[in-house]
Amino acid sequence: MDIIVRKAKEYINTLFRGNADGHDVNHTLRVYKNALQIAEAYPESDLFVISLGALLHDVDDHKLFHTENNANARSFLQEQNVEQEIIEQICAVINSVSFSKNRGRRPGTLEGKIVQDADRLDAIGAIGIARTFAFGGRNGRQIEDTLQHFYDKLLLLKDEMNTEEAKRIAAIRHSFMEEFLKVLHEETDL
Repeated sequence: MDIIVRKAKEYINTLFRGNADGHDVNHTLRVYKNALQIAEAYPESDLFVISLGALLHDVDDHKLFHTENNANARSFLQEQNVEQEIIEQICAVINSVSFSKNRGRRPGTLEGKIVQDADRLDAIGAIGIARTFAFGGRNGRQIEDTLQHFYDKLLLLKDEMNTEEAKRIAAIRHSFMEEFLKVLHEETDL
C-alpha cells in the first residue's frame, strides 16, 4: 500500500507540474491530508481506497484533462497491479467528488463521503479564498466576477458535508469566509 501511495504522489507531481490555478499538486496533497484526518474518526473505512481516491481525484478532471472513464486514474492503477475490484471502488470515489456533477447527491460509500468532504474542505476557508482568486485570475475574471463563486458554491459547502469531522472543520472555515466577505464588501462597496 505505502509503495503505491508514494508512486501516486510522484505521478500527480508530474501530471500537475506547471499548474497554478488551484488544481495543482498542493491541492491534491491537502485533499489527501484532509481525507486521512477525517478517516481517523472512521476506523472501519478503507484507507487504501481513501488514499488513492484522494490522490487521484483530479487526474481526470474535465477542467484539466480531456479523458473519459477515469482513463488517467485507471492507467496508473493498472500499472501498479491494483486488483480490478479495487480500481472500480477507487474510480467510484473519484466520480463522487465533483461538486458540479454531484450537486445534492451523497456518495454511497463511507470512503466516497470522506474524499468528497476532504475536497470540499479545500474549497473553503483561507485556502478556498486563495484558490478561488487564483482560478479566477487564471481565467481572466475580475474580482467582482470571482466573488460570485462564493455565493454560487463556496458558501453552500458547509451544509453539504457528509461526516461529522468535516462538518466541524467546515463550520470554522465557513465563518472565516463570511468574515472575509464582510470586510471585502466594506472595503470595496461591491
